[in-house]
Amino acid sequence: MLTKFRIVTLGAAAGAMALGAVSIGSARADGPIIIGLITKDVTNPFFTKMKEGANAKAKELGAELRAFAGKSAADNQGQVDAVENLIAAGAKGILLTPSDTKAMVAPVKAARDKGVLVIALDTALDPIEAADATFGTDNFQAGLLIGQWAKATLGDKAKDARVAFIDENINQATVDVARDQGFMKGFGIDTKDATKIGDETDPRISGHGLGNGQAESSRTAMENLLQKDPAINVVYTINEPSAAGAYEAIKAAGKADGHILIVSVDGVALASRTSQPASSGRLRCNSRC
Repeated sequence: MLTKFRIVTLGAAAGAMALGAVSIGSARADGPIIIGLITKDVTNPFFTKMKEGANAKAKELGAELRAFAGKSAADNQGQVDAVENLIAAGAKGILLTPSDTKAMVAPVKAARDKGVLVIALDTALDPIEAADATFGTDNFQAGLLIGQWAKATLGDKAKDARVAFIDENINQATVDVARDQGFMKGFGIDTKDATKIGDETDPRISGHGLGNGQAESSRTAMENLLQKDPAINVVYTINEPSAAGAYEAIKAAGKADGHILIVSVDGVALASRTSQPASSGRLRCNSRC
């Protein structure tokens, strides 16, 4: 029996475990079963590892994996098209990292109504019951931990910090909200309504940028935030590519002088400049530029 919540710390493990769950009891006499993997994009190393794990498990089980990805974390339509493609192909299961956790509910329902098992990976649908199961980390806890780390690292300076946020996109997917709000709580910022981003009134918040989980758009978002507030000294980023993009913007602005702290959930983009305290949530990247 599948549990609704399972903790998976590596993308490869997530892909392999979920694919194994889909495959149980699904053998076909007329050829290998078809299982779909739909991620937000193809640039995030976490999704790359997820695909690698799923491919390896598919070969082990004799299944056929068909992988799809959106153009970015904002490409909901690309994911909808992928679900419809898989339904038409007769897929028995779909592993999905949803870009828009609300908008994907209807396409997922259409798949489940056809007897397709749908497992959400990393990002829960909203409501979570829209999928048959969810494999993922505790994203709020991961954000909380890097918020606590950033606050402790700054010490007394945390009370006067200027904090910028590179979030994912306007859809405010569950993973985006959980990480952002978890960081705020850990840093000591009142989240107001913890189910959404942007209603906070703490004067330390310089602003929010949308990076679509990718380096290039995150660099642009960081450039805009620095223009608005050159005094920014803490940057929260949703994932590894966003952290890399933010760093490039900071460096281009001539501020890579050790006075801006970048924290990120989901990866180690800045490995050469990174310290990684132990964590019970997903691996996080803590870096000074």
